[in-house]
Formats: sequence, structure tokens, C-alpha cells
Amino acid sequence: MVGRVHSDPEIVRLGFRAPFDAGGLLDFLAPRAVGSVEEVDGGVYRRSLRLARGFGVVELEPADGRVLARFRLDDERDLDCAAQRCRSLLDLDSDPQPVLDALGPDPVIGRLVQAVPGRRVPGAVDPHELAVRAVLGQQVSLSGAATVAARLVVEYGRRLERPLGAVSHVFPSAEALAAADPEALPMPRARGRALVGLCEALASGRVVLSPGADRAEARRQLLELPGIGPWTAEYVAMRALHDPDVFLPTDLGIKKALESLGQDGRPAAAAALAERWRPYRSYAAQHLWGWLVARGRGK
Repeated sequence: MVGRVHSDPEIVRLGFRAPFDAGGLLDFLAPRAVGSVEEVDGGVYRRSLRLARGFGVVELEPADGRVLARFRLDDERDLDCAAQRCRSLLDLDSDPQPVLDALGPDPVIGRLVQAVPGRRVPGAVDPHELAVRAVLGQQVSLSGAATVAARLVVEYGRRLERPLGAVSHVFPSAEALAAADPEALPMPRARGRALVGLCEALASGRVVLSPGADRAEARRQLLELPGIGPWTAEYVAMRALHDPDVFLPTDLGIKKALESLGQDGRPAAAAALAERWRPYRSYAAQHLWGWLVARGRGK
């Protein structure tokens, strides 16, 4: 690795515009956490980072109106980038007030929004990783996708020299997965081919998901790849490209939430209903998902 290794963490206090629903973010991230790469331990989210000059681990903990970020990095020059990636993951640069103004009066989801006005749209620390995980999540449960991802981590990821808690690896790079034999991956063959094809496109630059990338062009590039459908492209746009106006009418969770609210959850009806939630349909979707989780707990 390049640069000196730090024995003590570097601490950054990440600010945000209140209100901020930290609990909702943890509720979203916890069931999707990939073994060896992420863990949620009480109120702390911990994960590894792949950065320009080396690897790192961050612990994120809401405290005193900020998010306390404790970094252990291979190279301290990566600190600013690492902090910005964490802001991206937690959607800390968004302003909740316009979302509340737009969605709060809605007769279907308004009460959900008013109950949790600080709900955020989780982003990603690495757009390539998010895209890979979106493919793994096609038509499988959250736990099933996380289990497969954890197997890929052990096989194709890199081990950290200094593990922290249960975080011992970094997620495989697009280049590493592009070189994999799709027939040997722990998933149906068609999905394996789709995954390797995606990673080849990411590694070569045929698909660009970097910050500031053109969202419409990124969608087009993704949809041109075999095995990548609208749900995957839109989910990537929502989380990796921070599009605030994404809706997933075919998503099972969206369907269940709408039906529980007395609405028609079928895709065409859901898409038509969501038109009035523009330009914040991503936040509407998060409120529906979050409400479904809370309802399952009896809240």
C-alpha cells in the first residue's frame, strides 16, 4: 500500500440539514449488509472502503447533531474523498424541507412523510459496487443477495491488513469480477453472465457511473447490457447517481406498501400514482419501504 498506516482513527464530524432520520438509514442498510464488508453494531454502521491510494474502514455513528465518522485509512490523503463518499452514502447533502413541502400534503403518503420528515435516500460509497449488488438483488430476497455477495467477497475481494470488528475485506473491484468465469459464480448462469458483462463494461468505461455522470446516458448504457432490466437501471440511478426522482413500480416492496395503504399496487397503477410525487419519487419510494418495515414491527 502507498502511504503510512495510522494506528489511531481520523475523526470527521459530518454535518447535515435537520431533520435527519438516522434510524431509517440503519434499518435500510442492516438487512442489506454484506458479510466481511459491512456490519451494523448497535447504532454504528461500519464498512470497508476502496480508495485511490489504498483501503480503509469507517465507522459512522450519529451523535450530537452530526454523524461522527471514524476513519482508519492506509493513506491519509484519501480522507477528503472518503468523507465525501460517506456523505453520499447517507444522503447528507440533501435538504429535507423541499421534500416535506412537496410530499407532506399528499393524501396517500403524506402522513408517512410527516411522521418521518428526515428520511433520506441511501446512496453508495462506490457506484461500481452498488451496480454489482443491484444485479445480485434481481428477483431474490435481501438476505439471499447479501449471502451471494459475501461469497463473492471471499473469493474475489481483497483482505484488509487491519480488520475491524467483522469487517475484514473490501468488496471486489469491477476488474476482478470481469475476469471471473460466469459459469463458476454462485448464481444462475444467466445472472452470472449479466454480472460479468456489467463488470466488463464498468472496467472498460463503456458504462460510466462516476459522480456527475449523465443519468440518462448511464441508464441507456446499463439497459444495453444483457440481463440488465429497468428495475436494476433505475435502482442504480437512485442510489449510485443520486437521482431524486426514481420510482420502481415493479418492486415487490412498493407493491406491498401501496396495497397496505389501500391503493392499487400493480405496476401501471403504481407508476400513475407516483407521477404526482415528482420530482421526489426516490424519497416517496423510501418512505413506502420504510413504512413497510415499521409496520412489520408493529409500529
